[in-house]
Amino acid sequence: MNASTMKSKMTSGLVMLLLIAPVLGAQETDDRVQGQAQGQAQGQAQTQARTPQARIDAAMTAAAQANVPVELLKSKVAEGEAKRVPPERIATAVEARVKSLVHASETMKRADVETSGAGELSVTADALEAGVSENAVVRISKEAPAERRTVAIAVLADLVRLGNASERAFTRVSAAVTSSAALANLHAEVVSQLRLGGLNSTLDAAGIIRIP
Repeated sequence: MNASTMKSKMTSGLVMLLLIAPVLGAQETDDRVQGQAQGQAQGQAQTQARTPQARIDAAMTAAAQANVPVELLKSKVAEGEAKRVPPERIATAVEARVKSLVHASETMKRADVETSGAGELSVTADALEAGVSENAVVRISKEAPAERRTVAIAVLADLVRLGNASERAFTRVSAAVTSSAALANLHAEVVSQLRLGGLNSTLDAAGIIRIP
């Protein structure tokens, strides 16, 4: 084989490789995308295959492992059933509430305070869900006397629900936690504003009405 023939074959081979490479690359990309899509589809199918009760049971287990009072979730289930909410929606609500309660528990740990009970943890979760910043919750939890902490966090939540920024809401509550009378007055003011908008206060929703 002379040099000219060998060079011609090498050139042809190189051209073929250049032509095939994009095709192979595209095929690998398609395979990877298809694999990801199949994985997502399988995950969704597994979630859909689980019954609402199985999802609720799993949420209860997760709550227990995180030291979150399961009665807070049982009450959520009971409320949904009383209102004839579809089981799938109840399961979704319970799963979301577990995440909120765990978040609240972790936030209280950051504040280095022990919650006074399930009610305080529930109100803290409500505050975070309402959009109160973790920083504001931590600071008010440290400042408020233990006997007024739950109410202080609830009022903080309601001020944010009314459109106040977390920092402004914190400033108002911080000034009020110095006395029961001041906190009660601020709570009454906030409740009045909420009712004008057809809303209930966080304390009413949690079934807590006493302000020490």
